[in-house]
Amino acid sequence: MAFETLPSILAQALTAKGYESLTEVQASVIEPEAIGRDMIVSAKTGSGKTVAFGLAMAGELLGDGEKLPVAGLPLALVIAPTRELALQVSRELEWLYGAARARIATCVGGMDAAKERRSLAHGAHIVVGTPGRLRDHLERGALDLSAIRSVVLDEADEMLDMGFREDLEGILDSAPEGRRTLLFSATMPKPIVALAKRYQRDALRISTVTEERGHGDISYQALTVAPSDIENAVVNLLRYHEAETAMLFCATRDNVRHLHSSLTERGFAAVALSGEHSQNERNHALQALRDKRARVCVATDVAARGIDLPSLSLVVHVELPRDAETMQHRSGRTGRAGKKGTAVLIVPYPRRRRVESMLRGAKIPVEWGTPPSKEAILEQDNLRLRATLMEKAELDEADWTLGAELLAEKSAKEIAAMLVRSARAALPAPEELLDGSEAPARRDGPRPGFEDTQWFRMDIGRRQNADPRWILPLICRRGHVSRQDIGAIRITADETMFEIPKAIASRFITSIKRTAEANDEGADVSFQPVDGAPREEARENRRQLRPSNDARPNRGPRPPAHAARPFKGGPKRGAPGGPRKPR
Repeated sequence: MAFETLPSILAQALTAKGYESLTEVQASVIEPEAIGRDMIVSAKTGSGKTVAFGLAMAGELLGDGEKLPVAGLPLALVIAPTRELALQVSRELEWLYGAARARIATCVGGMDAAKERRSLAHGAHIVVGTPGRLRDHLERGALDLSAIRSVVLDEADEMLDMGFREDLEGILDSAPEGRRTLLFSATMPKPIVALAKRYQRDALRISTVTEERGHGDISYQALTVAPSDIENAVVNLLRYHEAETAMLFCATRDNVRHLHSSLTERGFAAVALSGEHSQNERNHALQALRDKRARVCVATDVAARGIDLPSLSLVVHVELPRDAETMQHRSGRTGRAGKKGTAVLIVPYPRRRRVESMLRGAKIPVEWGTPPSKEAILEQDNLRLRATLMEKAELDEADWTLGAELLAEKSAKEIAAMLVRSARAALPAPEELLDGSEAPARRDGPRPGFEDTQWFRMDIGRRQNADPRWILPLICRRGHVSRQDIGAIRITADETMFEIPKAIASRFITSIKRTAEANDEGADVSFQPVDGAPREEARENRRQLRPSNDARPNRGPRPPAHAARPFKGGPKRGAPGGPRKPR
C-alpha cells in the first residue's frame, strides 16, 4: 500500500479522494526524521502543501488512536494570508480528517464574527484563520490557545509581505512554548529567517523547490501586442484556448471591473474578484467557477492569492506583473498537482525589453510570439467542433424522431452545415489585431484612410485648458464618431484643429448640429469646417504663447465639465478649470 506509514483513517481518506501516491512535499514531512520536529518547508505552488501539513499534524491530533477526542480547546492552528486560502485549507482538512470526526472552525475577515465565536465556544479540534481575525478573537478571549500542539503558518512570506508580522507575533506569543511550529514559505527572505529563529527550535529544513524558478508544469508564453490592442488580444486568447477555466490578472480594481464588463458583453461567462467585492460575492464567484457556470475569472493579485481551481489551465497576465515573484504567484494558480497549465504574458511592444530582462533574471524559459489570429481561432474551432460531433452520443426517441423529420425536409449535408453554423453562432467573435510585434515605423504620408480629409476648428485652445484627454471624447460624442475616425489634433493658444475623413464629414456636421440642439453638453464649444490644413506657423505661435516655466501654475489643467463623464474624478459642471468662452 502506498500509505502504509500513515494512520489508517488518513490513508483511507486519501484513497477515497483518488490519491495513488504522495507528492514529494507530502512524503517529506512524514519521514522519520521529521516526526515531532519544527519544520521550515519550501515547496512550489500546487504541490499539495495543505495535505502535507495535514499529514504532518497527525501525531499531535490523533496520537496512537484513530479518532479525535471530544472537541474542546483547539489542538491545532493554521494561519493563512487570505480568506480564500483559509476557506480552501478548511475544506481540504475536512475531507482528510472527516472520518476522524474532526471539528474545524474557520475564522476569517468578512464573515460573521459572532457566529465564529459561537463555533469556538462549542469546541474545535482545528482552527483555520487569517491573522487579523485570529488576533481579534484572541484579544476578546474567544480563542484559547493554551492546548495548542501544532501551529502552521501557510504562505508565511505572503503574510509578512501583506503587513501581518505584528499579528503573527501576537498569536505565536500566545501559544504554548512546547508546541510544534510548521512554517511553509515559497521563498526564504530575511524576515522569514528571523521569524523561524525566534519561534522554532532545531527546525528541519525541507525544500522541494529547484533552482530553476520556472514552474515545471507551466508553459510560459509572451505575446507582443500594440498597446491599444491588449483587450482584443485577451479575447482572442480566450477563444483560441477555450480553457475549461481561465484566470486573467489586472493591476487595479477599476481595470478588473472594465475588463469583466467588456468580456461579459462579448458573451463570455466571466466573474470578477477584487477588493471591492464582499466575501459573499467572492464566494459566489468562486462557486460559479467550480460549478462550471463561469469559465473566466478576472482578478487582482491580492484577490486571487491562495485560490485553487482544479480545472484552471490558462493564466493571462493582462497587465504585466511588477516582478518575477508576482508573476510566479499569479502563474502558480495553474499547473497544479501534476496537471499542465499555460501562463501568457501580454506584452506591449514598448515594454518588451523590460519583460525579457525580468524573465532572464528569473531563469524562466518563455516562448515569444503574437496573439492568435482570427484564422487560427477558426481552425481551432473546426478541430474542437469536429471532435465534439464525432463523439458517441446517447440519443433518445425524441432525438431520432426530430432527426428523421429534418431529413425529410433537407439534405444531410445541409443539416450538418446548419448544425456547424449554430455551434459557431454561440461563440464570441474573435477580434482583428494590429501587428504588435514591433513599434510602428514612421510614415512619410498620412495614415491609411486619411489621404483625403476635412479639417474642423473648435474655438478653444490652451488658454481655455484644452487637452486631448477630454477633447477627443467630446468630438466622439458630439459627432457620433469613434476615435479611429479622428486624425491629427493640433491645439494652439485659442483654438483646436482636428481632421476626419471627407467621406464622413457631412454626417459628422449633421450630428454636431443635432447633438447641440438636443442638449447643452459642450454647447459652449463651437465646431466649424475650415478649408485646407492648418498653417505650419501655428506651431511657432503655440511656442511663443506658451507661458514660461516661472509663470506656469503648479497644477496642470483639469478637464472641463462636459468632458468629466468618461473620466472618474473630473470636475463637476460649472467647476473651475472648464473651458472659458472666448471673448
